[in-house]
Parts: sequence; C-alpha cells; structure tokens
Amino acid sequence: MIKRCIEISEKPAYLSLRDGQMIIKHGDEILSTVPIEDLGVLIVDNPGVTYSHGLLGALLEANVAVVVCGRNRHPAGLLLPVEGHTLQNRAAAAQAAASDSLRKRLWRQIVRAKVQHQGQVVAEQGAEAGAFTELARQVKNGDPDNIEAQAAQRYWPLLFTPAFRRSDESQFINSFLDYGYTVLRAAVARAIAGAGLHPSLGLHHRNQYNAFALADDLIEPFRPFTDRAVIRLVNGQADTLDKRAKAELLSVLSVPAAIQNRRVPLMVALHTTAASLRECYTGERDTLEFPAP
Repeated sequence: MIKRCIEISEKPAYLSLRDGQMIIKHGDEILSTVPIEDLGVLIVDNPGVTYSHGLLGALLEANVAVVVCGRNRHPAGLLLPVEGHTLQNRAAAAQAAASDSLRKRLWRQIVRAKVQHQGQVVAEQGAEAGAFTELARQVKNGDPDNIEAQAAQRYWPLLFTPAFRRSDESQFINSFLDYGYTVLRAAVARAIAGAGLHPSLGLHHRNQYNAFALADDLIEPFRPFTDRAVIRLVNGQADTLDKRAKAELLSVLSVPAAIQNRRVPLMVALHTTAASLRECYTGERDTLEFPAP
C-alpha cells in the first residue's frame, strides 16, 4: 500500500483517534479523517495543534513517523516506534556488533550510489556528467579521499548557479532543500525503524549527539530525488517555501523508483534499502539495494 505523507500547518487543530482513523478537528468542526493504516509520515507545523495520547500510540504502532516543527517552522523533533520489526533484537545486536571493516564497505557503497545518482541529475540538466562516473569509480572503503565532498563541489554549481552556496541560508533554494531533506530524513528513519535497526548507530555519521546518525548515512543516495523537485520549483519561478512548494517536496516520497526489477513509490523503495542494510549486518548479503529514478 502507498503510504501518505500529510502536513498540518494552516490552522490550529485537535488530533485524536476514533475507529482507526485520525480525526482532525478545529473547534467543533471535523476538518478531515484519515485512516491510520494509510499514513507514512505526519508533519505538524502549527504550534496550536494538540493531540490525544491514544492517537500518538496508534501512530507509533502503525510505524508512522511523526515530525513536529518548532515555532520557527523548522522540524524540531521526530517520533518513531521503539519496536519496528519482529526480529528487532537480532537486527539491533548485529548492527551494534558490526566491524569497522563492514561499516567502511557499506559507506563506500552509499557514497558511490550517491555520486552516481548526482551524475544522473546533472546529465538530465544537459551538463557533462562524466566526472561523476569517474569519481564514483574512485570511492574506496570508508571514502578516505572524501570523494563525496569532491562530487558536491562540482554538483551544486551545475544544478543551479556558480554563485550558489549550500551553506548560505539567505539563498531561498536552501530553504527548499532543507525542507525536502527533512521530509526525506523522516521517511528514511521510519524505514530504518521498520527494518528493526536503531537509527542512532551510524555507519559514517557517529556524532554522539545525533540520534539519527544512521538515517543521515542512508539518506545520501536518496537526496537527488529531492534535488529534482527543487529544480522543478526553481524552473517554475518559485522563490518562497509556500504551500505549493511544500506540496511539491512532499510528493517526492511518492515518485516512482526502480528497485528489484519493479517500480514502486520511493517510500516503499526506502524500506527495501533498509531491509538490505539489515541483511548486510546479519551476514545474509554483501551489497545494499538502492533504487534508480
């Protein structure tokens, strides 16, 4: 089933549970009802929203990722289920026991897939992408030469303008990218929890303060899916993160992606990738599965 990604931001609301449905209510008026089983990601971006405990429990039991935004309208927190898979203990134990060698081999696959995907996006824009093929070929275990950063230095100017800087928050394109990546990160974290893995035990990202280090690893090859949506917005003259822009970025989770000889929504493909990571940890396979656009 294709899971839905819903954002609640326009007006204060009370969210509650009734007969397996999330009830969205404003005052005495019921604005909408949504089957819990249809939800994949719920984003709440209005400080006037309140919840019932029963609803939050039902959302977590259904493996729905709940993103809560702060007063600055940026994501402030993410709720995920503690138990996401029937073999949770086995998967988490294998993840925690993974050797440095295995983590470096897996990180190599992630970086290589990301750089290859970036090359595809660049080629779609009509630019020469041969350098990305060569960079992807050069990635070694653990990426000691930081090929990921070398690719990024080429990537952004080719996608937008030579003056674009990913670190410059005053550039509106970055507000699109930040929002889109946040939505994607929540979906990746949801897939990780669903695979029985712990999101804080990363492969490459190991910051002690990062509760979603593994999500920040696994998201990398998926970022170009969001980049395509941002390119469409920029080409459509969008320059504000408004309702239309958010809808475009939320739709990324539904775009078709090719994986294991079938085309599925990206949110489904994320679960296949996370499951392949679990199998790498448990020794059932050596390579990760990544989708192609």
